[in-house]
Amino acid sequence: MNPPTTSRPGTRPGARTPRLVATLVTTLLVVSSCGAAAATSPSARPTSAHLIVFAAASLTQALAAAVPAYESSHPGLTLTVSPGASSALRVQIEQGAPADVFLSADTVNAQALVTEKLADGAAVPFAGNTLTVIVPDGNPAHISSPVDLGRPGVRVVAAGSQVPITKYAEQVVRNLAKLPGYGADFASRYEANVVSHEDDVSAVVAKVALGEGDAAIVYVTDAKSSTHVRSIPIPASANVPATYAGVVVGSSAHLADAHAFLAWLAGPDGHAILARFGFLAAP
Repeated sequence: MNPPTTSRPGTRPGARTPRLVATLVTTLLVVSSCGAAAATSPSARPTSAHLIVFAAASLTQALAAAVPAYESSHPGLTLTVSPGASSALRVQIEQGAPADVFLSADTVNAQALVTEKLADGAAVPFAGNTLTVIVPDGNPAHISSPVDLGRPGVRVVAAGSQVPITKYAEQVVRNLAKLPGYGADFASRYEANVVSHEDDVSAVVAKVALGEGDAAIVYVTDAKSSTHVRSIPIPASANVPATYAGVVVGSSAHLADAHAFLAWLAGPDGHAILARFGFLAAP
């Protein structure tokens, strides 16, 4: 005779095994689904994107410091900066050039892309600047004040007519013409002294640094970035503020990443780096 089977009261023989198996299966399914959710969670997934940033030439050195700082805190994200005149970069975007972010030395070119519905969202002011006169080391033309830019024989270097620095410089010259000692014809005398129109402000600074021009009106940040020019201040009453604005290009394949970078640049961390190169807070 077989020995009697023992069990706890109320439990059928062999009933624990299927229940135990069912519990284990359920637990494994829950753990597996949680793991899958964690793997696909946006916060857990590393960013993997390559952003192309079209940027005003005057931002070149500042972005050379800002980009590595941003990349280091965003693993998997890389940025390539393409510098140039803001007006020329805007035209390239209008013609279909691939770009994710556009950083302009003014608000006009950035806003143009918004108006043309080529931007995703509004233009974002992210920095400010002011203007100064630069002369080459040695100052061979003996320029001591902006009034000398209208003196016969002084070779003034400028940028193209559509480049933001030219627009700002023209306003400065008009303001100077209203000051005592400059004369109502100062603007026309200044224009008569312009010997070249360069592609962007960086090219203007380079030409003066090489002694191929006697003076130029550029951003204060450009004067600080070159060791081969010296700065001659513009009277505060005649100077003009330059506001830099950026937009996310609507055709970007990485809109969220592009917006995040622009917001960072306009925020305290980005400004801290820009300030090291002489940029002001955006108005």
